[in-house]
Amino acid sequence: MSTIHEQAMNHVYQQVLQRLIGHFSRSGRTALQLLVQRIVVAAGGMEQVGDFKILLAHGGGEVSSYTLALLRAAQLSIAGRAPRTFHLRVATLRHTGITESQLDTLNRGYGRLFLHDDPRVELLMVENHEVQPFNHLRPASPVARDISRRARLLIGHLSSGDCRAMLCNDTYLALGDFYQRVTTCNGGVHALVSGDSPRKQGQFLAWLKKAAVGAGMPIAKGRALSLNALFARMEEWSSGYYRDAFGDHYVAHDDPSKASHRHLAYIGVADLLEDVDLGSSSLLTEFMAYTPDPLGFHFTHPAYSNPLLMAHLRGLQAECLRDLDYAEGVEDFIQQATPYMLGLHMPQELLAQAGTAEGRLLSSTFAESFFGLDETQLICLLFSPFIHHGERLESYLRQCHPGMLVALPELHKVLQGKPSADMLQQWVTDTSGVPLPLLQHLYRKRPLVDVHGARRAPATHGAVLAVHSSGQ
Repeated sequence: MSTIHEQAMNHVYQQVLQRLIGHFSRSGRTALQLLVQRIVVAAGGMEQVGDFKILLAHGGGEVSSYTLALLRAAQLSIAGRAPRTFHLRVATLRHTGITESQLDTLNRGYGRLFLHDDPRVELLMVENHEVQPFNHLRPASPVARDISRRARLLIGHLSSGDCRAMLCNDTYLALGDFYQRVTTCNGGVHALVSGDSPRKQGQFLAWLKKAAVGAGMPIAKGRALSLNALFARMEEWSSGYYRDAFGDHYVAHDDPSKASHRHLAYIGVADLLEDVDLGSSSLLTEFMAYTPDPLGFHFTHPAYSNPLLMAHLRGLQAECLRDLDYAEGVEDFIQQATPYMLGLHMPQELLAQAGTAEGRLLSSTFAESFFGLDETQLICLLFSPFIHHGERLESYLRQCHPGMLVALPELHKVLQGKPSADMLQQWVTDTSGVPLPLLQHLYRKRPLVDVHGARRAPATHGAVLAVHSSGQ
């Protein structure tokens, strides 16, 4: 970079900083000063800060977007008073539920902060265990979507149709692998910054731990003594969970924990955000051009990860399993979820549409576009008729496919792997969306233990767990 170009870019960066500071409230400016102090202390002093690398996991939500703006302001503030400033790595886990709109929001925010061409900034995305440069225009990997689809189907059936587990577990279980990869690749990082509260992090850790317990995983006593050990433990839970769920069909991937990496510092900023009104912050709405996506996934709460899709599943559950109207099941869920949905800026017209024929069509289209599952396959998942030697198969056929009752003995033969008609093999595959070998595997499996109760999770005291600041 020529001296003239470097001077020009420094001028641009200082303009960005001034605009950022202009959008901070008084509490935001105080938070910025305190964050700079924490970074300098963690780096070992201002003379060491130029070699310090910080990671932020970003899901495109309010909390992580505001935290990113704070970090950028801190980075540029230090650059204005010291010869060098810290390096910033921003990483996103690309999961099945992330929408193009959410990726656009991420990219737009990066552009407003002038991150794309700054050599002190690294923008990454992890998809299917592969670390890639961030590119919001890159199509989703068909292989990754297929793997995730099969995993969610298997989780849904093994959890006896638990909608929360089906929607959330696959993404939650990817966190250990995600954090290990983005903290160790390209020379690694020194510290991880998160805007999540200890309580929020504790809820995610408790969910993961319960999932592992439900799969029969042995759980080590005591807390992990470092972030590195915590991420390795989370990856062990994930591998153990899928090894139990898939059995002989489990395919291991390369283990990121084997990579050498330094001890990671943790810089929490949740306390700095307590007095900041994110919902009305001009920093988000104007400067960052932050736009919430009502159809996107928000992993801040397992029961409401995608309210419209969850409402649809509750409607199908009411209609097919509880002998109620579809609209009744949707309405029950909407009443519970309305405060949370309003916090996500869910448009009133979408809320009003839920439970109607138009809303049902929208939700069905959404489920099919994201998960490749039509309504018949979702209903099959809610019944989970194949597990434990097909103990629910007869009731499922009686309720949903009475014309197939006559073929019940032959369907058992299909699921047992005995010689059977190709037509019946195709029928169970089409109806469930699950490949025949996995259906036969499900037939031999007992359901996972239901351990996702409503118990309050303990705080983790500095353990970073949430997906990209919980996707907030």
